[in-house]
Amino acid sequence: MDNKPSKAELVDKAMLAKFEPIAKLSPNRLNELADVCIVEHVSKDLDPTRMSDVEMQAIYLLKGDLGIRYENGNKVILRAGTTAAKYPVDTGRLKIRDTIALTPLEVTRIDLDLIDIMMTWDQISGYGSKSGGDIATGAPSVDAKQEFKLDAASFNAFKLQNGVFSKVPPANIEAMLGRLMPMKVHAGQVIVTQGQEGDYYYLIKEGTAIVSRIKDPSQPPVVLAEISHGAAFGEEALASDTKRNATVTMKTDGELLRLNKQDFINLLKAPIVNYVNRKTADEKISQGAQLLDVRFASEYQYQHLDGATNAPLHELRKIVPTLDKGKEYIVYCQTGRRSSAAAFILAQFGLTAFVLQQN
Repeated sequence: MDNKPSKAELVDKAMLAKFEPIAKLSPNRLNELADVCIVEHVSKDLDPTRMSDVEMQAIYLLKGDLGIRYENGNKVILRAGTTAAKYPVDTGRLKIRDTIALTPLEVTRIDLDLIDIMMTWDQISGYGSKSGGDIATGAPSVDAKQEFKLDAASFNAFKLQNGVFSKVPPANIEAMLGRLMPMKVHAGQVIVTQGQEGDYYYLIKEGTAIVSRIKDPSQPPVVLAEISHGAAFGEEALASDTKRNATVTMKTDGELLRLNKQDFINLLKAPIVNYVNRKTADEKISQGAQLLDVRFASEYQYQHLDGATNAPLHELRKIVPTLDKGKEYIVYCQTGRRSSAAAFILAQFGLTAFVLQQN
């Protein structure tokens, strides 16, 4: 896992499972969290709540005694391993003024937004319900489709926190999980073919695929990328309502999850692809937004808007690492089709983009 620290002492998964509300996470989520939770050593007499933005983090006490002073002047000692220490040191809700390490401490800090993302997806996908059914209604145990929904919790939380799904309303996520269909695939199987109409959006649950494109009919296809677990493909043709611009072939056996075109448009594209008129775009640009022309370089060279940078749609994924996640982007093309696809792709990489409306 790319987020896993290389030279740090990680918190034991069994230890994490003792904390609340972390203990309610599914096994997949708990594994993800264990891969990024670092044991932090705090010397005696230091205040661990002064070492970071505690409003954005949950601090859990792993070892030692922590002295806590509240805003009303009351003082308590929090001891690791006790019932009270199962919960994070909540400086806001509990009105804590400051803390002090009465002994050398071991603590771990967890991003509150990450925990919330994990909790939300676990609950939406059905984890924790009675025998997989609905506790409130007494619904029967899960059928094959619902079993898939439980496994949907394996979606990588870090991508959910920063990628395209972070911009999708929870209600849409729940609907999407109910409509994604599993699809077993084998090595050598062609999933989408360049030049065909787009019909499905795909997520790779297991396996590896090769993305290739024919640039010159007289030459072999050019391999553009190798994608695997957690990657998505097929969105460009659906978001822009055009034909496939590449071929995707399975390199290994695996399993895909697919969403049909209409569900993709209604559940994913609609809440993510936002449009702005020229006046609003100019205001955003004056505040630091960047104008991106996603047409071919030849189109850009012939004519483009003042201040625009050329970021051709077919090269956008290569360009993304050079873009600033702190900026907003205004994307445009000739008709709005390519820019719609570009906005969706940028959202997958955690960037904020708006489509410039055509006059």
